[in-house]
Amino acid sequence: MNEIIALLAGIGLAAACGFRVFVPLFMASLAANTGIGAEFLGGGFDVEALLGQHHWLGSTPVTLALGVATVLEIGSYYIPWLDNTLDSIATPAAVLAGTLLSGEFMPELLDDTALKWILGAIIGGGTAGIVQISTVVARGTSTATTGGVGNPAVSTAELGGSVLTASLAIVLPVVAGILVLCLVFYAVRLLLRRLRRSSNQMDAG
Repeated sequence: MNEIIALLAGIGLAAACGFRVFVPLFMASLAANTGIGAEFLGGGFDVEALLGQHHWLGSTPVTLALGVATVLEIGSYYIPWLDNTLDSIATPAAVLAGTLLSGEFMPELLDDTALKWILGAIIGGGTAGIVQISTVVARGTSTATTGGVGNPAVSTAELGGSVLTASLAIVLPVVAGILVLCLVFYAVRLLLRRLRRSSNQMDAG
């Protein structure tokens, strides 16, 4: 049961990477450094190894570096037109971060196998990628319809989504898992609708 909870936490953090790459990494590192959320993730596996001070994620230099990267990332998305440029590199970065975080929360029995990272890439990387692509579509729509004026609102919503999802993943993993299912469902629906609309426009042309 504890391994399932840890897996849900990893998936939740991975989904949060789809909104902002560094926010969930920083929050997970901060949790590892301070022990916040450990009581929800403890039990059948080694919390010290997963969220403890000796884990790379709980290293103070790593926490500080991720904190700086988070501030820069958040600020950059409020610079006109730069936000669209960032999306081109954010998608692969989100997939990588989602794979890394979900892989770290895989069951212990997978620790020494390649299957850990394969599953991390499929589950975590895939989830982060789907969420990220949906945000790219939303930002593109905002740019096209408002000339970029509405993009700060999109950026704020993405930041809020990342913070909320990552927070739930750390302290309420089961709730985070349910939220991720809803997010993925909505994102896939949005993408399919966009593809259908594009196909109809091509047929009409």
